[in-house]
Amino acid sequence: MLTVNGRTYKLPAVPTVVVCVDGCEPDYLAQAVATGKMPWLKQALANGSAHVADCVVPSFTNPNNLSIVTGRPPSVHGICGNYLFDQASGTEVMMNDPKWLRAPTLLAALADAGKRVAVVTAKDKLRKLLGHQMKGICFSSEKADQVTLEENGITDVLALVGKPVPSVYSADLSEFVFAAGVKLMQTRRPDVMYLSTTDYIQHKHAPGTEGANAFYTMMDRYLGQLDEMGCVIALTADHGMNAKVAMDGTPDVIYLQDWFDARLGAGAARVILPITDPYVVHHGALGSFATVYLPAGSDVADTCSQLANTKGMEVVLSREAAAERFELPPDRIGDIVCVSERFTVIGTSASRHDLSGLDAPLRSHGGISEQRVPLIVNRKLPGLDTARRFRNFDAFDLALNYAQ
Repeated sequence: MLTVNGRTYKLPAVPTVVVCVDGCEPDYLAQAVATGKMPWLKQALANGSAHVADCVVPSFTNPNNLSIVTGRPPSVHGICGNYLFDQASGTEVMMNDPKWLRAPTLLAALADAGKRVAVVTAKDKLRKLLGHQMKGICFSSEKADQVTLEENGITDVLALVGKPVPSVYSADLSEFVFAAGVKLMQTRRPDVMYLSTTDYIQHKHAPGTEGANAFYTMMDRYLGQLDEMGCVIALTADHGMNAKVAMDGTPDVIYLQDWFDARLGAGAARVILPITDPYVVHHGALGSFATVYLPAGSDVADTCSQLANTKGMEVVLSREAAAERFELPPDRIGDIVCVSERFTVIGTSASRHDLSGLDAPLRSHGGISEQRVPLIVNRKLPGLDTARRFRNFDAFDLALNYAQ
């Protein structure tokens, strides 16, 4: 038995694979299964266990991947966005440095317990967080050609996988993750493997479309190969995905920095968009969650009330209320937190968002409306309380404590 962050886990008796499918709104799976595009998943749903779970809000990549591998929400592990305002230095920074992590990962603990652990992630922004203090294999598709034994625990990944380094803006980036996972299971037989994809396809293609179904057919093929090798597979997502457009197909955006500048003066308030990362072509840094730092002496309650009445806004909360409701570290969010509705996103200023890269109607995430995600295990789970509230960060609990 192993206890990590207050949760207890059994050690794996068979190879165990936890998969985080970035941006996987449950309807993607439903549409693909219903049209015969995912035969392995159809069988897994019939013979295993399937639930719809809640991810953490903000429904972004970094907070949820770290919740999955720590088994806890951001209030424990500290990663509350892809991006934050560091009040100590007065700068806006990426949260991809392990210095921001406040809790150990289950992956590192399993490796310390003598288990062979492997991690493959699509984008390199996550690699150092997921592999923090972990002895084992950890690399990204994005930089698969730059691996070293010292840094990544493996060499010559391209030869192993038999594929070139894929483009960051492609389905190939995620396929490389699955292909690498299968090759690692065939050649290294890790006890535990964590695979994390990218949501490039989900940002561009709605559930049931040809582009989406092609992606999930590809994924289904690799998962079937892992299943044939005897792996326990737990499948979940970091967040869902929704169209964020007005009826004319243009992005439906609340430009929050412009809103504050018009009322308080230019730059008096600071709007932070935690979706921001180095890869914004497919979403323009527009998501459904924002946090705002107000000038000293501001009336927080009145500001919340005004913003809550803004068209397209779902909920506006004070720092304390947001930290409690969304299980966030209060010292890493602003004075208020804003969450927009299903079809609306939040921006800073209209002049600061380059939407020229959008070649399809905007699809994005970040809000409560993207909180529902799949949680599927290819085994029956005897003794599991099915009435409990499932979270995506229960994936290792189900895989290790019930599916073995």
